[in-house]
Amino acid sequence: MKRSTKITSVIIIFFLIIAVVIIGRTLIGNHFAKKFSKRPPPAIIVSDVSNRIFSEKIESFGTALSKKTKSFRIKRDQLISELKLKKFVQKGDVIIKLKDNTITAPFDGFLGYRGITGDILGSDNSIIITLDDNSIIFSDLQIPEIFAPFIKKNLPIEAEFSGNKQKKYSGKVYAVSSRINAETRSLLTRIKIKNENNELIPGSLLEVKINYNERNSLSIPDTSLMLEGNKAFVYKIDDKNFANKTEVIIGIRDKSYIEVISGLNEGDIIVAEGLKKVRPNSKIKPIKK
Repeated sequence: MKRSTKITSVIIIFFLIIAVVIIGRTLIGNHFAKKFSKRPPPAIIVSDVSNRIFSEKIESFGTALSKKTKSFRIKRDQLISELKLKKFVQKGDVIIKLKDNTITAPFDGFLGYRGITGDILGSDNSIIITLDDNSIIFSDLQIPEIFAPFIKKNLPIEAEFSGNKQKKYSGKVYAVSSRINAETRSLLTRIKIKNENNELIPGSLLEVKINYNERNSLSIPDTSLMLEGNKAFVYKIDDKNFANKTEVIIGIRDKSYIEVISGLNEGDIIVAEGLKKVRPNSKIKPIKK
């Protein structure tokens, strides 16, 4: 065989190999594209749009105060025996017997010592006993005057106590001052909390939220919202399980829910979790919590 014929044969074989490789890769690619195009739609957690109570909140701080408190000054030389106080007494119970009289409880409450009072009474032989009725706790708040039009008696409140951050205590606005303090530009507001189990301790700092302007509005989970610039969107699911990107106008956030002012209707189904798995106008497999 001539040299030129060999070269021609090698070139032809080379191009045939390249053609086979290209055709093979194309066929394989088409096969997998067809295979994966039949993959089922992703399973996505969805939620119904429903109504929920929302309210604006005013946050403030106040000191816990007992419903009633009374102090008894006692001279040590009047003691009949060593002073041992009960932790809790009821109205009419004997607190202590002295040489010339007996002290009884004017109301139910907890007894305690205020301490040695020589610096107060001028004698180191005197002590002060305190009686506190903690069944109800009051607290006085200084509310900025810009909120004055909204503060009214009986508005609901929530309070937290640093000694038990896991629990919220419910109460209400008990009284509102009739005038603004000209020096602090604030409105004095007293709140009232039923102190079940006497968990709140007088003198402790309370973190208080006053709820006002309560209304029943549409709500969605905060995990369903997409923010793009100054606009907000959700994926709304239609009857054929296609996700449609829908713009909404939102209000306030309350815990893990967001108020919806417009853009959705009650009963609409939206994507609640897994936004990264969803594409506009793509089909999903909805899963309700």
